[in-house]
Amino acid sequence: MGVKRKKYKRLLDLPLSGDHSIFLFGPRGCGKSFWLKENLKSPFVYIDLLDTEINFDLQVNPSRLKRYIGTDKDAWIVIDEVQKIPALLDEVHRLIENDRRKFILTGSSARKLRKDSSNLLAGRALTYKMYPLTAVELAEDFDIAKSLQYGHMPSIYDNNGLDTAKYLESYIKTYLKEEVQQEGLSRNISAFARFLEIASFSQASTLNISEIAREAALKTTTVSNYFDLIEDMLISYRLPVFTKRAKRRMIAHPKFFYFDSGIYFNLRPKSILDSIPEAEGASLETLIYQDLIAINDYYDLKYKIFYWRTAYGNEVDFILLGTKKLIAIEAKHSSRVHRKDTKSLKSFKEDYPEADLYLIYLGSTRQDIDGVKVIPATDFLLNLDKFLRRTEKKV
Repeated sequence: MGVKRKKYKRLLDLPLSGDHSIFLFGPRGCGKSFWLKENLKSPFVYIDLLDTEINFDLQVNPSRLKRYIGTDKDAWIVIDEVQKIPALLDEVHRLIENDRRKFILTGSSARKLRKDSSNLLAGRALTYKMYPLTAVELAEDFDIAKSLQYGHMPSIYDNNGLDTAKYLESYIKTYLKEEVQQEGLSRNISAFARFLEIASFSQASTLNISEIAREAALKTTTVSNYFDLIEDMLISYRLPVFTKRAKRRMIAHPKFFYFDSGIYFNLRPKSILDSIPEAEGASLETLIYQDLIAINDYYDLKYKIFYWRTAYGNEVDFILLGTKKLIAIEAKHSSRVHRKDTKSLKSFKEDYPEADLYLIYLGSTRQDIDGVKVIPATDFLLNLDKFLRRTEKKV
């Protein structure tokens, strides 16, 4: 008997009662297909392009799509992993226009779709994103120690029989390497695998492509293309520098993040020669960042997310710029904080007095140090939606 999956109430909210077609993007394994099958209550058609037979049939002739969708015009038509056959978008477009059919098109990469069908249905489909689980969604199952090491991919939490380390190893090998090779996006898989590992040392750090190219023994242009590739595959982010109304000389390069703390932590080498505390600190930043992105998007809060770093080394991990609020967040991988840990936040406050300041740490009590709100990471992440939606100054 198979292990029953545990169901979490996801924050994703699609307009399933409407008639507008939908793109749903997100990394493989973040729960898109499972969510749709659970939430599409009325009859729907499900076409899985990971199915070899279906994939081959539609690759040969995309117009055969009409054979699969039936005649019920009220039924949603789900095409899973639509980037596998970008040419299907022309047929989908035709069926939307001529037959008034409605589609949900899921994808784990926008690269092929942008390359082969740049208009993405010319605005005839709404675009949504799905992310790994958040602490808000995990609720009482959220364990920050587990999250820092294994991340928030749904399979880790909803399958009690899963070997977590093996799953992450398989995800990395199968998805991040074999999938790329199979799609013809990287001809030299060994070089790409080396790049993935070396890039992990830049997690939560300012990106220096030339330095990574030297370390990986690759051309700078190749490494730059690899970073574009993994961003298009929705498995990494580049966090820009905050320069609005800058009063100091700022650095220009973005920070780099893999999309999930568990994926990052299991890619990062951890030999006797590697710094484990450094890896764990980057994992905490990653966990906070991935939840910031997800909560900001799910609740449509419209914050723009940056980091702040001066040319002289003062740095704040995250800056959230909203229409009514400016929030500065510093993460500290420690169970204790000291006044000196608030130095960069206070420097930011000098330039931006309207900013709310937060220092997130691994302790258990809230504090206030000279106007800096010190919040336990578990408390902060479990209530992240409330922190970001709060309009008053007091925490």
